[in-house]
Amino acid sequence: MVKVALFLRLEAKPGREVEVESFLRGGLPIVEEEPATVAWFGIRLGPTTFGIFDAFPDEAGRQAHLSGKVAAALMAKASELLAQPPLIEKVDVLAAKLP
Repeated sequence: MVKVALFLRLEAKPGREVEVESFLRGGLPIVEEEPATVAWFGIRLGPTTFGIFDAFPDEAGRQAHLSGKVAAALMAKASELLAQPPLIEKVDVLAAKLP
């Protein structure tokens, strides 16, 4: 059961949309190695707006993800790819349906 999640909003710099999309696609194999990341979605919200939604069973799993490889890679690339720093929101999961 997932209880906590993260929602990140990412606004690409003009002309960097393809690179942000590629970054998100490339993150999937990395998060597949994280046992506490139960669900992870790289999403596109609009022409230049992207996001990440991921869910965890507990706060320890969420913190492990925030300290992991994808988070480090995102912060390293943020100033190059994003118009502003990522907006990272910690959220509680009230209900979920997972396979």
